[in-house]
Amino acid sequence: MTMWFEILGGLVLLLIGGELLVRGAVASAKSLGVSPLLIGLTLVGFGTSTPELVTSVTAAVNNSPGIAVGNVVGSNTANILLILGIAAMIYPLAIDPKGFRRDAIMVVVAALACLLVVLNGYMDRWIGFIFVAALFAYVIYVYRSERRAPDEAAIVAEHRAEDAPKGPGKMALSVAMAIGGIAITILGARYLVSGSIELAKGFGISDTIIGLTIVAVGTSMPELVSSVIAALRKHSDVAYGNIIGSNIYNVLFILGATAIISPIEMPAQIATFDIWVMLAATAVLVFFARSGFKLQRWEGMAFVIAYIGYTAYLISIA
Repeated sequence: MTMWFEILGGLVLLLIGGELLVRGAVASAKSLGVSPLLIGLTLVGFGTSTPELVTSVTAAVNNSPGIAVGNVVGSNTANILLILGIAAMIYPLAIDPKGFRRDAIMVVVAALACLLVVLNGYMDRWIGFIFVAALFAYVIYVYRSERRAPDEAAIVAEHRAEDAPKGPGKMALSVAMAIGGIAITILGARYLVSGSIELAKGFGISDTIIGLTIVAVGTSMPELVSSVIAALRKHSDVAYGNIIGSNIYNVLFILGATAIISPIEMPAQIATFDIWVMLAATAVLVFFARSGFKLQRWEGMAFVIAYIGYTAYLISIA
């Protein structure tokens, strides 16, 4: 029973911590006069991905690579099939052609890079440094290109900043909120990883399955909340941008930073099955988005049904 309290408590703390971090960081940036474009490109993406980052690092340090890697691969799959599917069912997602071409290339590159390290069986620190450097290079490139020639893609980033949770007006309070959010997120990750390990041991389930399901969906809650809010506000570009950005961050930053802190041995199950599901979901997203540059409600429903089927399969083999 204690492990369930740890898992649920950890998920709640991750959600609260991620929310406070985004609120505090965005409010601090606005107080310093940082542009909405830069806030949308960096702070919102990094903030909503913090639960995944802290959870994967904690799992890797605790010698649970199944949770660390399963969290990233499972989160990317859930982001596309579950979260983007739900958002599209609420309101069809229009996609900017220019931003789509650039970001689609990057999300495919990130997915293929993840495939390579998973098939390699081991991710060393130097590969982690390459992943993180690639992400920062991409963010800088996008920021500079949008500053030179602002277009619909820049509006998307600014909408992401507008839709971000509002924080306190005073600088000291916003900084304290961001720091508190980080501390709560770290505590939540500890509880979640500890409870997940106990759950795997107690029921004879591999920690990879736990990472791909409970942990992956739990740490993706900030993306779910922000994407649903964006869809309800009819900011469909933001919902799509949240997921594409999150999937790029998850592979390049989270997997990269985790490997830098603690090199990761890749679970065999992910190499034989789950990484291919993630790649298939990415390919289908690109195809659907390219066909008319809009994700329709029926396509969102198909995504959700596919995710339910995938999860049911994982449970059946657990």
